[in-house]
Amino acid sequence: MSNSHIFMPSGFIRTPLQNGLGRYIPQLQRITLKFCKNHGGSRGVRDFIESDLMDFAKSNPGTVVYLKPRRHRSPCAVAEYLNGEREYLSLHEFTRDEVQKWLSYMRTRSGIPTMRFRKYQHTDYPTIQGVWNPFTHQAAEINTAEFPHEDLSKPVNLAPSATEQLIEIFKRSQITDSKEKPDN
Repeated sequence: MSNSHIFMPSGFIRTPLQNGLGRYIPQLQRITLKFCKNHGGSRGVRDFIESDLMDFAKSNPGTVVYLKPRRHRSPCAVAEYLNGEREYLSLHEFTRDEVQKWLSYMRTRSGIPTMRFRKYQHTDYPTIQGVWNPFTHQAAEINTAEFPHEDLSKPVNLAPSATEQLIEIFKRSQITDSKEKPDN
C-alpha cells in the first residue's frame, strides 16, 4: 500500500449544490492554452489548435478558450473553475490526442482539488463482503431476463396476512356460535 496519500489534503465530499437537478452547469469556466509558435515541445498543442480546437469550442459553449502564444516557453494549460480553483497542467511534448484527452478531463471535473476523503464513521474491522443493497440476494437470472417473463410473473405463495387471519378466526367463531345456539 502506498503512503503517498499522507501528504494529500483531506476532507469530506463536497459537490456543487444541486448541479444537474434542473440542468447541468459545466464547472469549467475558462481554459487558457499557452504555447510557443516555434518550439518542438509545443507541436501537439499547435496540432490540436489547428485541427480540434473549433470542435472543442463548439461542443462546450459555456467554456471560454484563450490562446496565449509565448516565445521559448513550455506549453501548458490553465483551467479556471466556477468555484475559483485553478488547475495548471504542463503539456510539454504531448501529442494532439493527449492534449484532447486532458482537456476533456479538465472539462468534466468539478474543480474541487484532489483530496483524501474522510468518513464520518470508523471501524477497526472493515467488512470484506461489500455493501448491502436490496438486490444482494436476488436470483441471478433476473439480470438477463426479458420482461414480461412467464416463470418470474407467477404469483408467489405467501403466508396469509394478519388481516386475513383475523377474518378467518371471525368466520370460524361465527360458525361455532351458530352451532351452539339452540333454536326455540
